[in-house]
Amino acid sequence: MIRVLLVDDEPDALTLLDILLQRTGGVQVAGKYVNPMQAIEALRTTPVDAVFLDNEMPGMKGMEAARRMREIRPKLPIVFITAHAEYAVEAFEIQSTDYLLKPLRMNRLQNAVSRIKQAVAAAQAPRDPETANISIHCMGGFGVSLPQEANRPLPWKTNKEKEICAFLVHHGENPVDTAVIIESIWPEYDLKNAKTYLYTCLSYLRKSFQDHQLPMRVEKSGGGFAIRLNGAEADASVFEKMLDDALSAEQPDEQLIDKLNGLYKGKYMEGCGCRWAEFKQEEIDGKYIRVLRKMHLQFRRCGNASRAEDSLRRILAIAPDSEADGRDLIRLHLEAGNRSKALHVYRQLEQAVREQLGVELEEETVKLFDQIGWSG
Repeated sequence: MIRVLLVDDEPDALTLLDILLQRTGGVQVAGKYVNPMQAIEALRTTPVDAVFLDNEMPGMKGMEAARRMREIRPKLPIVFITAHAEYAVEAFEIQSTDYLLKPLRMNRLQNAVSRIKQAVAAAQAPRDPETANISIHCMGGFGVSLPQEANRPLPWKTNKEKEICAFLVHHGENPVDTAVIIESIWPEYDLKNAKTYLYTCLSYLRKSFQDHQLPMRVEKSGGGFAIRLNGAEADASVFEKMLDDALSAEQPDEQLIDKLNGLYKGKYMEGCGCRWAEFKQEEIDGKYIRVLRKMHLQFRRCGNASRAEDSLRRILAIAPDSEADGRDLIRLHLEAGNRSKALHVYRQLEQAVREQLGVELEEETVKLFDQIGWSG
């Protein structure tokens, strides 16, 4: 049984599609929406296997809705439905699962459902043991650990070969135009020379994968290149999925936060000196900090002061100039009667704010210093 969302601005079309899908068997309609924005929001909380999406809707075209859905669920199967065949090319550009023309024909709808079931089955299939042993590290730096060799890292012929691999992994399995790669990796180089360096690095990378019998592949795609992980998964992808789960849960359990803390080896692509990774680095750290703040409050409500303290310390390790979190940690130490720890956090916060922001501590923070002195 697969679960699907239906999106069409015409209620009658939604009803007809619902009836036809029920006739195909093995399909459960999890929601029907005439407003694409409501469907996008529902996708954040509703577990579904695919979306049937009308391409022509007022306010937001189906293609735009599909792109936003893919931001939430990158590999979500999407089937477009429209009365105009000329939209087919654009639909396939975003790798839609199928494209159905109105009026719908039952045999074509059954084919689309079959494709969805195949995609779901492939995603749920057990991973190859050798593939499962391959670790792609993005948190705390970048590297690829070789299977069945005690996690020995994949050796790189050059630093640029490593950066090209990291850059393609950064983009998932989405193709990246050659010009974009060159501008990101060799921004100051002559175009002809940069292309030569790019093709040399790609040749090195392909050979590295082959020599060490890794299932990953680099493929030419349109005017650029894409990496195919073939079942291997980067730790950053796992980490982000878990962050999203923690943020969406009303009360994340302690096991989840323990797994998150274990996966966070440092900032995304840390130490690589890659400007193209900075936005994602900030995005991941931002999510992690939000989860840690959520867990700090949850631990405090439960009376678990040590876990609440640990959450705040992890935040300050990432953002040492965050006064609000520093104040919470100072208060936690004062409540426990530990003046020396509170003073230590205050001094560290004072130094970080001065060095990184070039300003003095906020008045609310300075008042806590008086409490530290009073409490002693």
